[in-house]
Amino acid sequence: MKIKPLADHILIEPEVEGEKTKGGILLPENADKGRPEKGKVIAVGPGKKTSSGKVVPMEIKKGDKVLFTKYGPNEIKVDDNEYLIAKQDDILAVIE
Repeated sequence: MKIKPLADHILIEPEVEGEKTKGGILLPENADKGRPEKGKVIAVGPGKKTSSGKVVPMEIKKGDKVLFTKYGPNEIKVDDNEYLIAKQDDILAVIE
C-alpha cells in the first residue's frame, strides 16, 4: 500500500535504537523511555495552503533523518509496518 501525505503532513519511519544487556539481550530504546523521537522521512505532502490559496513549500524532504516532538505525531500501522504521521511543525530538526 502506498501512503501519500496531504498538506503539510510527513510520513516518518521511526528509528528504534537499542542496547544490549550483559547477557546479549537487545533492549529497544523505547522499552522504558516511551516513543522514539527520531526517524527517516518516507514521504511528504505538497505543503500547507495559506488563506489566499498559495501553497507554502515543505522544508523537509523524503530521505531526511529528523528529530520530532515525542507525542506530536500520530501512530499508524500499514502492512505490519509502524509509521508516524506528523505535521511539519512537529519536526524540530534535520539530522545531518
